[in-house]
Amino acid sequence: QVQLVESGGGLVQPGGSLRLSCAASGSIFSINAMGWYRQAPGKQRELVAAITSGGSTNYADSVKGRFTISRDNAKNTVYLQMNSLKPEDTAVYYCNSLVVVAGKAHEYDYWGQGTQVTVSS
Repeated sequence: QVQLVESGGGLVQPGGSLRLSCAASGSIFSINAMGWYRQAPGKQRELVAAITSGGSTNYADSVKGRFTISRDNAKNTVYLQMNSLKPEDTAVYYCNSLVVVAGKAHEYDYWGQGTQVTVSS
């Protein structure tokens, strides 16, 4: 019913930047919170950043001051601008959205397929 498609991952040198995008499509009535999680090899998935429909944001301490989350409600798209990247930022990044599906009374939790971010020289 709802699909999340991510783009923008890749290989970047330490200190570099990347911008991730995640577009939601399908039977969407509204989208509440949107966010980015990441999972490095051998580690649990962790929240990187989240943004509410009203624009309030929340960041993991490890990315504060380097990453910026934003969203375009008209396009049902969330972005993650990542600056000053470090090798420890290497992970698969997943988009997450809490979506109220058209015709339904509740919100549902959707995930993207993940995009690899590798920070290495």
